[in-house]
Amino acid sequence: MNLPVWVWPVTVAGLTAMILVDFYLVSRNPRKPSLRECTLWVACYVGLAILFGLGVLLFAGPRYGGEFFAGWVTEYSLSVDNLFVFVIIMSTFAVPKDYQQKVLSIGIVLALFMRGAFIAVGAEAVTRFDWLFYLFGAFLVFTAWKLMRHGDSGEEEFSENAVLRLAKRFLPATETYAGAALTTRVGGRRLVTPMLIVMVAIGTTDLLFALDSIPAIFGLTKEPYLVFTANAFALMGLRQLFFLIGGLLDKLVYLSKGLAVVLAFIGVKLVGEALHSDGVAWAPQIPILLSLGIIVGTLAVTTVASLVKVRSLRRSEAETVSVSSRD
Repeated sequence: MNLPVWVWPVTVAGLTAMILVDFYLVSRNPRKPSLRECTLWVACYVGLAILFGLGVLLFAGPRYGGEFFAGWVTEYSLSVDNLFVFVIIMSTFAVPKDYQQKVLSIGIVLALFMRGAFIAVGAEAVTRFDWLFYLFGAFLVFTAWKLMRHGDSGEEEFSENAVLRLAKRFLPATETYAGAALTTRVGGRRLVTPMLIVMVAIGTTDLLFALDSIPAIFGLTKEPYLVFTANAFALMGLRQLFFLIGGLLDKLVYLSKGLAVVLAFIGVKLVGEALHSDGVAWAPQIPILLSLGIIVGTLAVTTVASLVKVRSLRRSEAETVSVSSRD
């Protein structure tokens, strides 16, 4: 993409303004948002992402427009999967419901900054070392295999990463929350509260998820601008999505399987394109519109199958209870 010089700063400024407005609204009135409020915000962010993608389609052409939408849908789907762990983190640290919005907001902002740095390093690396695409492809296939096994187990786990362990070790913290404050004074000594620790947990855990998602989107587009904006739009609105579908996550029983298929597909696509670039004529090159169709189709089938499965299980349980009551 041949971008004018002003595009990057204007894009970053626009995204920053949206984050600041969102954070201001949360800080002004900390509480658990209503279902209607979350629905409107998620619809707003999704609408903005679609408008942005249509703008890319209009000004840069169908190829780059398709790459943005494929990357955004993939990143957004992976973000939904991340919400499972966010729920566990909130439960593990017993975060008061009124302050969960603030925790998510700051954690997501931290993740966005860290992902930006990760994307910059990754973009520079893939332009210098073509062999990285083989590594990315193999890693995505391996991740897909792990996700498939994880989906079979039906269990979600949260383990403390190195950054979180260091924070808990070297930052003296109180046992209880002090409202939404990050620090408090106890006996004349300044201590951090669990609020800061859980923000570190959210931000660094999301960065670990980026180890899967960033290679995946580089398998769909090599444009740093599209990689960054797709990630930004996938993360923005994640706070509201957490409250909107928090009660529905258990119903997406096949989500891990669907994401495994998507990641495996992108991994194979990456390896095929790398082989083709290295002169292997028979290696497939999958058009971006076909990739977008496969990704959306897989996720749609996964969602429908999950809802049908849960409905079938509930019906079976109801029939079992009915038979037992008659006996």
